[in-house]
Amino acid sequence: MTVTQETVETATGTARVTWHRAGTPRLVLAVSHGAGGGVEARDLQALAAVLPAHGVAVALVEQPWRVAGKKVAPAPKTLDAGWRGIWPAVAAPGLPVIAGGRSAGARVACRTAAELGAHAVLALSFPLHPPGRPERSRADELLGAGRPTLVVQGAKDPFGTPAEFPGGAHELVEVPCADHGFAVPKRAPLTQEQALDVVTAGVVRWAGSLM
Repeated sequence: MTVTQETVETATGTARVTWHRAGTPRLVLAVSHGAGGGVEARDLQALAAVLPAHGVAVALVEQPWRVAGKKVAPAPKTLDAGWRGIWPAVAAPGLPVIAGGRSAGARVACRTAAELGAHAVLALSFPLHPPGRPERSRADELLGAGRPTLVVQGAKDPFGTPAEFPGGAHELVEVPCADHGFAVPKRAPLTQEQALDVVTAGVVRWAGSLM
């Protein structure tokens, strides 16, 4: 696997894309971070390590606000604009592109998938609602993606447990005992590594169905 990095100028500033390239790729997964962290998130790093061996090149996308060193994510419309700006770069290999993200990044991917012509959507830890506020549902964003969608959700995610998700045109992989960052307690019946294996195995299987 070859790892390369490029910067991309967008309407909201300079973004950064770190490519984890596959030998003979058939798909690209372009995936971005959430509002509280970057591409060092454990699930994003696990996917970048595993997917290239299965024919999926992974582009880890850092939004301009992260590249600029800011601590707080901007408004959703600004995140969407940054994502639109990086799309030509991730589409440049000429392969079908899965639009992906974790948390706030998943919302961006859902909101823009149809407009940008994404092949499918990967939503990691989709924030279905603010913690403790189930009445403020964001299900419309998820259901409105208009593309084959996989949700990977921790069983203990305060932003929405798997049981809270509506039925619809999406598949769902539940990560036992995991929170919003897919962390599991030390006393859980599975290790942290095994929890990440659930994430990567689910995405590998689903991506294979898209090829």
